[in-house]
Amino acid sequence: MKFKFLLAAALFASASLSSFAQTHVEGEEYYKADQLNNAKELLLRNMNNAGTNKALSNFYLGLISLQENKQDDALKYFNEGIKNNPDYAYNYIGLGIIDLKKGDKKAAETQFKLAESKEKKSPELQINIARAYYNADPVAYAKEIEKRINNARKYNMQDENIYLFEGDMKKDAKDFGGAASKYEMAANYNPDATPAYVKYANLFTQVNPEYAIKMLNSLLEKNPNSALGQRELANAYYNAGKYKEAAAEYSKYVKNPNHFKQDENRYAFLLFYGGDYQKGYDFSSDLLKKDSKDFTAQRYQFMNAAQIKELQNQLLPMAEALVASHKADPANNKFAPIDYILIASELNTAKRPQEAQALLEEAIKDNPTNREFYKQLAMTFVEENKLSKAVDAYEGYLANSEKPGYNDFIQQATFAFYAGVENKDNPAEADKYYAICQNYADKAAEILPENYKPKKFVGDIARQKATEAQAPFAAVPAYTEALALLEASENPQRYATDAKEMYNYMGNSYLEKKDVAKAKEYFNKYLNFDPNNEAYRKFVESLK
Repeated sequence: MKFKFLLAAALFASASLSSFAQTHVEGEEYYKADQLNNAKELLLRNMNNAGTNKALSNFYLGLISLQENKQDDALKYFNEGIKNNPDYAYNYIGLGIIDLKKGDKKAAETQFKLAESKEKKSPELQINIARAYYNADPVAYAKEIEKRINNARKYNMQDENIYLFEGDMKKDAKDFGGAASKYEMAANYNPDATPAYVKYANLFTQVNPEYAIKMLNSLLEKNPNSALGQRELANAYYNAGKYKEAAAEYSKYVKNPNHFKQDENRYAFLLFYGGDYQKGYDFSSDLLKKDSKDFTAQRYQFMNAAQIKELQNQLLPMAEALVASHKADPANNKFAPIDYILIASELNTAKRPQEAQALLEEAIKDNPTNREFYKQLAMTFVEENKLSKAVDAYEGYLANSEKPGYNDFIQQATFAFYAGVENKDNPAEADKYYAICQNYADKAAEILPENYKPKKFVGDIARQKATEAQAPFAAVPAYTEALALLEASENPQRYATDAKEMYNYMGNSYLEKKDVAKAKEYFNKYLNFDPNNEAYRKFVESLK
């Protein structure tokens, strides 16, 4: 797997649902659950479908327009609703709301009476009139609100609309316990009242998601095909940190014809974050078959593919397509940090470091405190053998790390050492980088004083700075200490490459000094790390 990074889900219409789900019903439920944007989308989407009550849809679209402060639009919707069905009472209530907003109570009451003449002794209608007064001015119209609630109780005290409204009033007053009690009563009186379950769940989904999960499961036991219920349960699982359960619920929800495009993104995110990479790749690929320009689907297809070994040879064209989409419309096709990092990594692997650098420099401009961008940028300069630039880039990584660790310091020491070697023809510049190397080696040694690596850097620098005559002996003191620490470590074989380098150097150093016995001692230690090297063994045996 290339990368797993950090923390946005829904899709295809199912034939079993499409015969009845795509009407006004879900839009009405979303409105009553206080999800106005979603309600509006569904009401408009399904307006002309068979079975849709257009008068009802226009009523709710009018109410939404009022909350958007679009009174002219609201008036059009209410009048269109009356045109669709003059006997549908509620659009007259809508016109009455507009009159109340104009301060014309008398005209509003005329509209309310007209509504009552269309639907007599209706508790739901009475509650809608109560809401009209409440939304206009709950204090000035307190008596009218009370009267309408009493009427509703007189007509049917078990009507769920009474308790939904009372719950909303208690929620507005910050009496959340009282609101929950009212919503629970609404669900008890009408087990099919989807908004009651959702409103109850929404009171708890952040603070006590288990309560929300329990209530929403109760809803789906009674109405398993409710898109609203499926979506809210998935979100409740998400808020509870139960990502696999959330993904499982979204997998049902995305098959509901009344899902939302943005929820496809959440589902794709959950599949990736939950480690279900193959399913995430397949889901995103299916989305792209329907819309090849779906940028979010492109992103998640690539992200998941990057974690699947068998798809590694397909990553580059996906990365190129993403970059092209991003450049074509950067305002809408925005990259998240993981996109920058994964794409830059792929470009770097493809030996295209300069393209990776341009992408990461854009990322740093957008988010200069993200340390991973600097780390990845450093690796692109390593790919180009520009170690001086790698040091500068990695300095950004360290500067934005809350508490750099041993490996961070060793990495920068390594970059700086090779930057010094890179500048061997400019002694002053080389010395600058060797000083940086030594500084970070010392910081690493403070964290793990028993590790050999910082001491080895001392020897490495000494070798580079020594004259030709001094070179065979310059690193002996530091390498002696480094090898003692390495040999005392729990698993010396883990560091075989460094061990062999130092043993070989030490053996040759003692040969220069004509101390053959000491040289053979180090050469034989070398062979302990590389016992199958016959050429080296013959060399050691040849020593007299």
